[in-house]
Amino acid sequence: MSKILVVDDNQAVIDSITLMLELNDFEVVGCESPDAAKAVVAGGGIDVVVQDMNFTANTTSGEEGVALFGELRSIEPDLPIILLTAWADIETAVSLVQKGAADYMAKPWDDTKLLTTIRNLSEMRALQQQNQALQANVSESRSLLDQADLCDTVAESPAMISSIQLAIKVAKSDVPVMIVGPNGAGKEQIANIVQANSPRKDKPFVKVNMGALPAELLEAELFGAEPGAYTGLNKKRIGRFEQADGGTLFLDEIGNLPLEGQAKLLRVLQSQQFEPLGSHHTKQVDVRVITATNADLETMIAQGRFREDLYYRINVIDIPLKPLTERKGDILPLVAQFTDNAKLSADTKQALQNHDWPGNVRELQNACKRALIMGEPPLQPDDFNLSAPQAATEHQLTEAQIKDALERHQGVIAKAARSLGITRQSLYRRIDKFGISL
Repeated sequence: MSKILVVDDNQAVIDSITLMLELNDFEVVGCESPDAAKAVVAGGGIDVVVQDMNFTANTTSGEEGVALFGELRSIEPDLPIILLTAWADIETAVSLVQKGAADYMAKPWDDTKLLTTIRNLSEMRALQQQNQALQANVSESRSLLDQADLCDTVAESPAMISSIQLAIKVAKSDVPVMIVGPNGAGKEQIANIVQANSPRKDKPFVKVNMGALPAELLEAELFGAEPGAYTGLNKKRIGRFEQADGGTLFLDEIGNLPLEGQAKLLRVLQSQQFEPLGSHHTKQVDVRVITATNADLETMIAQGRFREDLYYRINVIDIPLKPLTERKGDILPLVAQFTDNAKLSADTKQALQNHDWPGNVRELQNACKRALIMGEPPLQPDDFNLSAPQAATEHQLTEAQIKDALERHQGVIAKAARSLGITRQSLYRRIDKFGISL
């Protein structure tokens, strides 16, 4: 609800305007003197001021109104002020409008016009304040990023900045964090940021890719094993939890952990205790756990493949990470980083941004490595194994061409679209248009 300040030495004027505004859902503060008005504005929260031009009996010069206008604007420079004038004050009021007053109205005023003006000004004021708050948040966000260790992470898109901000905030605590996003999107980089900005930044940071280990070795990898615990183990194996004691353990692709290992992991998170395979001796550790997954763990829970109690234990705070196709603002800065600022042709820049990057940052990085080997600056789309943008191609493609491309690439949309020089979305539109069955 907008708050309106009405300043007039005539209480009847204040009462009349107050009644009209309150009937239209405005909050109103009335003052009969300039000093009282200045105190109210200094206290904050006023959206629009309606002020008289004279406050002393038998005074018609308007000088008091001019003085009050200047003092209110010095307190709150952007505050909208409507002047109520007698006919003798109109020239003075016009001069104040030229100096920034929002409007003026001669007494007796038109209620409809005054109400409309106040409503418009209060809405503009609300938008202005929202914009200022947004700019302040952007400034604060950039300041937060500037002060933090970003581990050379590129962050230009709003989505990536949001993920990094959250990573920096949760880094200060010791709660478990789960990073959720597609393969190759940069989940490990977010984990690096959490570690680098945490109180454990100078302690061990141990990483385990659960998806790269055979299921039968995962428990030994995490918790260690005594000689003879499994075939071929002839000496004691130190597990990753023990290696990370005092620091942080990053478990990538947590969805790959078998149920038995999940039970042990849950116990460690609850008690910071575990037993190595083949041992009956309990070890005590102090480890913060960061997990990452591209799997739908809630679906896995419903299927009985992931423990619900473990899910809620590791997912105290989750950091979502968008795919690169939803972070278009990061693409060219990432290419600059991966190619050491190699010069790109205009077609290349467009092709890089048009591509969907289903493999995310990892695919982009590999494409950049290829371009540095295959091309010379300015790098061309072919150097990245991309087709040059062809704005008209999409409209010129025939049904036969599309069917041929789909056949040659065995229905793989991404490959067929690339061969035709269009995006996947464009190919899908053509498939729908021609009624082609996949």
